[in-house]
Amino acid sequence: MRRLIVGTRKSALALTQTGWVCEQLHARFPTLEIESKTIVTKGDRILDVTLSKVGGKGLFVKEIEQALLNGEIDFAVHSMKDMPAEMPEGLMISAVTEREDPRDVLISKNGHRFHELPQGARVGTSSLRRGAQLKAARPDLEIVPLRGNIDTRLRKLEEENLDAIVLAAAGLARMGWLDRATERLSIDICVPAVGQGALGIQCRSNDEEMREFLKTLDHEATRLAITAERVLLGVLNGGCQVPIGAYAEYVDGQVRLTGFVGRPDGSLMIKEAGEGSDPVKVGRDVALRLLERGAREILASAREV
Repeated sequence: MRRLIVGTRKSALALTQTGWVCEQLHARFPTLEIESKTIVTKGDRILDVTLSKVGGKGLFVKEIEQALLNGEIDFAVHSMKDMPAEMPEGLMISAVTEREDPRDVLISKNGHRFHELPQGARVGTSSLRRGAQLKAARPDLEIVPLRGNIDTRLRKLEEENLDAIVLAAAGLARMGWLDRATERLSIDICVPAVGQGALGIQCRSNDEEMREFLKTLDHEATRLAITAERVLLGVLNGGCQVPIGAYAEYVDGQVRLTGFVGRPDGSLMIKEAGEGSDPVKVGRDVALRLLERGAREILASAREV
């Protein structure tokens, strides 16, 4: 029997996701004994300002990654959308799980779908990416900053006089709350965050036994698709200060990728798409076309602020 320690954030969603991963590992390796260690990240501590103003990358993963590097935990379960494009030396993603629905969902107080929301409706979201795209589609909307765990944001829909909130479908599905969604927003309205809907399982690069355990959870089609998305993010060198989204599918040996960069107020949205057999090349090519079409200036202006 080998005893393992898994690192996770302490939110209900993070614990649910980690519990699912542990169940999958137990099913494959019944003699494993796995203990969870909850770790509070910077993104969990700072809840009174929007993520774009907190600054920095890896707001929900750095402390967990440090625990891995220190040998305090053996592996970690992350939402892939929280993972920066660059990986700390000595760590690796050994498995990317099969993706849940990557789309965002609208949850409205009165059952209105997105285009049925009243003029000037107040819509809560914690994401600059979501807010910019919602404003681009409906400039009349008032975007209200909304931080906290899923249950907190659902409660604030009622408490803060909001007409609707926008959350990731995947998180709601994992919590068993997807029936609360009013509408799944199409990719045309809201391109998802890079990696949204998939879990990344991280370990030390030199822990060969751990890597062997984890690779049994890897879903190849999801990993190839998310590789393209993460290459795009890395080329753009994007963080939380600029709305960036990407969504790829791996179908019949081809990666199809859509990416966007926009201004935070939704006044300019630049979208590009590409397809090919090499996810790295597809991600790079789409990112370079975005830069050529104006994303470079958007990114530069955000870094000057």
